Amino acid sequence: MTDYSELATREAFGKFLTELGDRDPRIVVLDADLSRSTMTKYFARAFPGRFIQCGLAEQNMISIAAGLATCGRVPFASTFAVFASSRCFDQVRMCVAQPQTNVKIVSTHGGITVGEDGSSHQAIEDIALYCSLPNFNVVVPADSIETVEAIRAAAATEGPFYVRLGRSKTPVVYTSGCTFRLGKADVLREGNDAAIIATGIMVYMAIDAADLLAKSGIKCRVLNMSSIKPIDRQAIEAAAEETGAIVTAEEHLLHGGLGSIVAQVVASGTPAPLASLGIKDTYCKSGKPEELLEANGLTAEDIVDAAKSVIARKR
Repeated sequence: MTDYSELATREAFGKFLTELGDRDPRIVVLDADLSRSTMTKYFARAFPGRFIQCGLAEQNMISIAAGLATCGRVPFASTFAVFASSRCFDQVRMCVAQPQTNVKIVSTHGGITVGEDGSSHQAIEDIALYCSLPNFNVVVPADSIETVEAIRAAAATEGPFYVRLGRSKTPVVYTSGCTFRLGKADVLREGNDAAIIATGIMVYMAIDAADLLAKSGIKCRVLNMSSIKPIDRQAIEAAAEETGAIVTAEEHLLHGGLGSIVAQVVASGTPAPLASLGIKDTYCKSGKPEELLEANGLTAEDIVDAAKSVIARKR
């Protein structure tokens, strides 16, 4: 049995997709000339007759995937997040979102932690773009273990999915396994002084921040909001009411991402001081992942500072 805890999210996706393909002959996989990076290469080796290499033609890839879905197949289309969002947005809107075809778009290399590839390959708008589409489920797993469960849920759930994965191996959050539930947040730490709501790679940093805050006697609730759409409104409203202060953290532009969605929920329910950590209105430079996270205020220490700030603003 594969030990997914030792893998990057993209490799966990590629290997588990092959397991799913062995169980379900309806699953087909499409890639845009990046199978060695998206890790769909494993599926291609196991099931060459059910793998379509579309080349550098993401628009065609999405259209083909939609067509296969109308024929009863369960297509997984994969490429880098920057290409899966901006290059083929029209095809995603017209062929997947509007007719609600059963297409699963799984991107890798999301966010700024692609590092030295530079701003041309740093997808920082993708979550906002996909959340703007009616009928789409948008998921950003916290680690390789949750990636497996999210892909399992996507394959079993009818309708369009966008799953965003990263490039680098990240620390494992779910050391004892997890149960992914679409539309539900997972409370990883309890606390009523403030709530930290994070997604993707920022989840393990949120846990680190909560541990640091605990040393100062500040108990923070940590929520893994891997399901961005549908969002867990009940968990957000409970956090606002019970803690009175919220911090959001994401590897994405502040506009249109997790922070924006959480702010809408809080404003319409129980207003509370809120601080959102993410990428400000700018494209980032090339650099090592840890350097880029630090430069954009996306570290555990930044979350600590934000938590103290919102707690000080509580009534």
